[in-house]
Amino acid sequence: MTRTSILHGSARLAVLITALAGGTAAWAQDANWTVAGEAGVVSDYRYRGLSLSGTEPALQAGLTVEHASGFYADGYVSSIEEYGVGADGDGAKSEFTLTSGWAGMWSGLEVDAAVSYVAYPDGSGVNYVEFPVEIARTVGNARLSVGIAYAPAQDALGDEDNGYAWVGVDYGRANWPFELTARVGREDGAYAPGGKTDWTVGAEVPVGAVSLGLAWTDSDVDDGAVVASVFARF
Repeated sequence: MTRTSILHGSARLAVLITALAGGTAAWAQDANWTVAGEAGVVSDYRYRGLSLSGTEPALQAGLTVEHASGFYADGYVSSIEEYGVGADGDGAKSEFTLTSGWAGMWSGLEVDAAVSYVAYPDGSGVNYVEFPVEIARTVGNARLSVGIAYAPAQDALGDEDNGYAWVGVDYGRANWPFELTARVGREDGAYAPGGKTDWTVGAEVPVGAVSLGLAWTDSDVDDGAVVASVFARF
């Protein structure tokens, strides 16, 4: 990825944050609404074990608006390697994910069910819709989670569907300055013909409003990589 494409993604990132922040400022004054955001950089944008930034650094940012009832909406943007090049010779250099859903407790379990629209501005025929669901439970110092994300047949998937399932664990202690994470996922369908397994292990250290991360991410169809991240949360 060239410096130009990274800066292009940064400009879109700034526009997204400004637009969402402006549109939700009034809600933030209501005790029933909360607004949270983050912005930072990763040394390699790895998604389900594969690099979407051409193994180069990527700028990322997101904003989430949540109601006390559990309903929420969020937007996330990342710079990426050019994708979805069309007949005009241009492709997307940014990935936008817009999500709406509900997260809360049900029968002693944490449940998060949503619908996501993943868009690639300037990309040709690559936008798609996906339905993620995650169920989690905290046991002692560990948070255990399982989930699935299903994308039904649509144009961007070549009229095939795609499924991704994962299990994960987050572990931390009150006297630890960091939290450990591990996750294994399995994907089958349009984005992983023949199937693909990926895994990630890492640690995250909060330093005030900044979070520092380091993880190893890998898959059985590509080389793994160490990914470092720095994010400011607000």
